Amino acid sequence: MIVNMSEKATEQEINHVIERIREAGYQPHITRGTERTIVAAVGSGRRHEIEALQVAPGVDNVVAIAQPFKLVSRQVKPERSVVKINGVAIGGPEVVVIAGPCSVESREQLLDTAHAVKRAGATMLRGGAYKPRTSPYDFQGLGIEALKILREAKAETGLPVVTEVMSTEDIDIICEHVDMLQIGARNMQNFALLRRLAAVNKPVLLKRGPSATVKEWLLAAEYLLSGGNHQVVLCERGIKTFETEMRNTMDLAAIALARDLSHLPVIADPSHGTGKQSLIAAVSRAAVAVGADGLIIEVHPCPERALSDGPQSLDFAGFAKVMQALAEPLRRTAAQPAAVSAA
Repeated sequence: MIVNMSEKATEQEINHVIERIREAGYQPHITRGTERTIVAAVGSGRRHEIEALQVAPGVDNVVAIAQPFKLVSRQVKPERSVVKINGVAIGGPEVVVIAGPCSVESREQLLDTAHAVKRAGATMLRGGAYKPRTSPYDFQGLGIEALKILREAKAETGLPVVTEVMSTEDIDIICEHVDMLQIGARNMQNFALLRRLAAVNKPVLLKRGPSATVKEWLLAAEYLLSGGNHQVVLCERGIKTFETEMRNTMDLAAIALARDLSHLPVIADPSHGTGKQSLIAAVSRAAVAVGADGLIIEVHPCPERALSDGPQSLDFAGFAKVMQALAEPLRRTAAQPAAVSAA
């Protein structure tokens, strides 16, 4: 349930509500907006005591949250959240583009890519240090060596860095080297990992699982917020369907729905969402059109030689073209009705 404080509520009245929520057996979560403060009562407790706050001084109304996810709901925070990563704001008026290779393969490869994507207009750098691979024989990443290269790339370019964390054991060392932690699609419901990252003071990029519903995706985000980490960005990266011509099917409607249900920023991954270089530009523009706050795109100096995800990675020239396409107007107008001739 949420308690909407009036615009003129005093700090004393707000603190009284917070204390009453605790006494009722709930955990209070406070959201301070530009006009009013909202206090959410999360957990299990004596519901009637929260409902009784309707007549408490400074309270506007008490509303039940119908959705199972509470803290990510727009009922709790009607204003959209903005997550800031070293000067880059995701969820603001500008579309943020994160770019880089699927895997860090070498120092030269990553540094060349970092400089190229920055020249083209990217504002953050991605690169995998630890890679979850379907086959145990595929390239698994360079680990700590990759983290050091990512940190060097940030020092040279100034681009904040995001990389995937696969295990709770790696969290501390990864946090020393990067600016944002990614929870990959396979780990969306790794609850031990979610709980640990909830206690970390780092922004988290939460990818939707390939077979997860939007509700399950938002509930995974709820683990992070309920544990104390409100710096969460959602990422739609395509889902598994009956379609066989693409690696995944980009669920554009899910981007719009997630923004409708939640205040969290939402970005799109057209690389994994299609698995095809030729579709990335079009799907990127479509994602932005439905409201995506940003994009994360795989870029490699020589995709045909990439150790992972080559078919869905753009080369430097291809990425520059995508960035140019995003900057251009759509150049399409609605068809006009035909004139009706006089009888």
